[in-house]
Amino acid sequence: MSSRPPAQPFEEKNTTASAPTGYGPIFITILMFLGVIGVLFYWTSPQLSWPYRLPQLSLNPSRLWRLGSANWVSSPLPLAMPGGDPYIRALMRTISASESNMDRPYHLLYGGKTIGELSRHPDTCVPIETGPNVGDCTTAAGRYQFLTTTWQAKAEKYHPYPPGWFEFWQVYDFSPEAQDIVVHRWLSDPDAWGTDISQRLQNGDINQVLELLSGTWTSLGYGIETNTMSSQLPRIYSDMLREELDAAEG
Repeated sequence: MSSRPPAQPFEEKNTTASAPTGYGPIFITILMFLGVIGVLFYWTSPQLSWPYRLPQLSLNPSRLWRLGSANWVSSPLPLAMPGGDPYIRALMRTISASESNMDRPYHLLYGGKTIGELSRHPDTCVPIETGPNVGDCTTAAGRYQFLTTTWQAKAEKYHPYPPGWFEFWQVYDFSPEAQDIVVHRWLSDPDAWGTDISQRLQNGDINQVLELLSGTWTSLGYGIETNTMSSQLPRIYSDMLREELDAAEG
């Protein structure tokens, strides 16, 4: 008899690999989607201060818009918005006399070029060629030459048609009427200026009001960008007020 131990019966091991769960590709897809959303949100949210600066592409979609030009007008055009305080309306037209006295003021970029698309602030940085800030660029646009960040901040508070809470991008319409209403509400807000501007105007304090506002619209005088229109603004305001009061009574 052999001393070899009896052979053990062969047990076939299950060598079949477990099926993959499939979560890996899904997880990677979700991460890629969130990354794209984050980059787009960064581009379209100039009011945010992100802890890390993402490199923006040199291709600005707004620069692809067709640029036109505007022509000088002898008197500030009527406002696009209906109604409102005639004293504030006259002041708004006076501001635009110094900032954007052109035939297409709502479409105006800094430097005199115009854009056709007003579904949002154009956010186009135009080089500054004169004055103390020469060499920089500015995103000033529209009848009141709103910077992108200023427009975003004031639109959040005063815009007549704010985007719904579910609209992730929070894009504010830059239409002529919206520009007017935002400025009208801003100038009518005593908390924003520390004084009741309408009452000051009714008291005849136009020079004091222009000085107060010159920190925001420097072309009004008293600041770093006094221009040839600045000294004429009290007279222009008087003319505009007469028109607005007549229109309100009619």
